[in-house]
Amino acid sequence: MLKIAVLGCGRIGRMHAENIARHPRAELAGVYDVFEPAAAELAEKLGANRFASAEAVFASDAVDAVLIATSTPTHSDFIEQAVAARKPVLCEKPIDLSLARVEACAKAIAGTDVPIMLGFVRRFDAGHRALRDAVRAGRIGTLHQVAITSRDPDLAPESYIAESGGIFRDMTIHDFDMARFVLDEDITEVTAMGSRFVAPEMMAKYDDYDTITVTLKTASGKQAVITNSRRAVYGYDQRVEAFGDAGMALSDNCRLNNMQLSAADYTGQGAALQNFFIDRYDAAFAAEIDAFVDAVENGQRPEVGFEDGRQALLLAEAAVLSVAEGRTVHTSELG
Repeated sequence: MLKIAVLGCGRIGRMHAENIARHPRAELAGVYDVFEPAAAELAEKLGANRFASAEAVFASDAVDAVLIATSTPTHSDFIEQAVAARKPVLCEKPIDLSLARVEACAKAIAGTDVPIMLGFVRRFDAGHRALRDAVRAGRIGTLHQVAITSRDPDLAPESYIAESGGIFRDMTIHDFDMARFVLDEDITEVTAMGSRFVAPEMMAKYDDYDTITVTLKTASGKQAVITNSRRAVYGYDQRVEAFGDAGMALSDNCRLNNMQLSAADYTGQGAALQNFFIDRYDAAFAAEIDAFVDAVENGQRPEVGFEDGRQALLLAEAAVLSVAEGRTVHTSELG
């Protein structure tokens, strides 16, 4: 049994802890959070140990691996501590909001053989993965374009927006990784635009956007188009499409159920979309833990690692620069 401790007991940390606790080849070694009541409540609920500090987690012989679900500014520090303690780590995205800090972390852990996995959970969604597999198997011929739609059901609270690092680093970063996952080529050009339709005053206050479109291009000319919105009145909109010269693959939205109604004045009336990311990607989060356990048990490099996190943040930085300067940004400009 792989004994995994969870750092961070907020919404996503709780979900991860519950998935670990019910995994057949993993054991929840304990939990930690700077807000002690949250850690105490979760530890009691799952019958797990509550650590007094992050340092205690990394020093414990009862912990084989760690899952980092704390606030973003702590991620790089905890990755470095996990590597120093020789404990495999699964870290939520992003590695940091600063590309410079990510580069410093990369230098600090360079050459390590400790498994490091990044929490780009959408790679483990069955539909998205089947689409990627169909592309790689040549089922749609030569890939020309990828279209990724990701829209939240509603705007997050201002306290979240203020600390998020902006839509490109916080929300679109998942889509940057998905584009890399499907394209399977280095992205060389980024062109982005942003608008403030949902909450103009709040977005202006934080120099952020709630509605964005990004176009990506690889050296061979393959394209990806990403559209994001902070509010979709019809629910959590998650679609990926791959288009090639011999066909098209689509990973579509998931509904509460698949029943559809048709009558004299309407056809195909269906149930609402699944609610937000934990519901929509519930199975994917479980598959992500499974992949982490597999990698550690088999001594393999995780499928989605530190460099994937660095590349996704680099694309986010390119998008920020593109909007600010109103031009296409070549990724080589950022290193």
